[in-house]
Amino acid sequence: MSCKSALQSSARHIELCDLNAHENARYLMARIQEIAKTGYAFGHQDATAYGIGWKNDGTLHKSDVNEVTGEFPGIYGFELGHVELGHAQNLDTVNFQLMGDLIKTAYENGGITTISWHPNNPTTRNSAWDTTSTISNILEGGILNPKFKGWLYRLAGFLNSLKTKSGKPIPVVFRPYHEMNGSWFWWGKKSCTPEQFKQLWRETFEVLTEDFEVHNLIYCYATDAVEDTTEYMNYYPGDGYVDMLGIDLYHKKTTEEYIQLLNENLDMLAEIAKEKQMPFALTEGGLEGVKVVDWWTEVLDKNISNKGLSWALMWRNASLNHYFAPFVGQKSSEDFIKFKNLPHVLFLKEIEKIR
Repeated sequence: MSCKSALQSSARHIELCDLNAHENARYLMARIQEIAKTGYAFGHQDATAYGIGWKNDGTLHKSDVNEVTGEFPGIYGFELGHVELGHAQNLDTVNFQLMGDLIKTAYENGGITTISWHPNNPTTRNSAWDTTSTISNILEGGILNPKFKGWLYRLAGFLNSLKTKSGKPIPVVFRPYHEMNGSWFWWGKKSCTPEQFKQLWRETFEVLTEDFEVHNLIYCYATDAVEDTTEYMNYYPGDGYVDMLGIDLYHKKTTEEYIQLLNENLDMLAEIAKEKQMPFALTEGGLEGVKVVDWWTEVLDKNISNKGLSWALMWRNASLNHYFAPFVGQKSSEDFIKFKNLPHVLFLKEIEKIR
């Protein structure tokens, strides 16, 4: 039996929280689990949508990561904020039709896509960062519940549009309502109790799966940095609504403090994941501007490579004032190439083989 057929065979026995999940979603979960046995994958947000000095107009197959290393990331992050409003572009000005095409290309090449969603505040219609209380309005029975279900209908429309050339669903990892233990989003701790958050997650899951028949998702629960297990689990909606675990850890203070943060948080998360028998990932991270020349090998890899995570996704390259992966000429580029060449760090070519 070949490795490919063995993985496909094991996928048939995988149970996801969506009991009607398409076989492609179960196969994606099998691949995610397999990655961690080999190493961890490298990911980048909006990797093929834009970079430093360029933006994809639909004619490019490009990324800053590829320009530096000659290889594409194994994990592609995309954002669906503003899909709920019916806009043509997301909140970072990526056209949704183009995004769908980029996700299809990534899938055809053997890559894995993870999707976040920063919906606007349903009460004020301002951005996700407007912390005006809204949660009681949108839960079942709330005055804005029909409106929010309309938003979920538009979200479902995009997710269900992700199809292969033969018409089969393209599976993605869905990471909604992340960093809920922080106070900067309308679903965060400043504006939402843990019980309200759990109910929001469960209702979102039920509406997507039951009302709108979205069956190509792996559901990922991801917090910001936490003090302990209790804080991580405080908003957890239950094993019946989550398939994998994540955490967002950015290098904001000193290098020594970030190293401590990575080790403490990822060791904790590894324990939870082991208990729940779920894969886990560093779902967002990075050092803005990558100011440390050997950050990739000496800071990131040395402190995540032995944790058992499936991937580490760096945030986006929006501009010279806001980027998290190197580009040609950036001072950490040489170290990034060394990082790419480490046998346990998996880019697209290595991920493609895990099939």
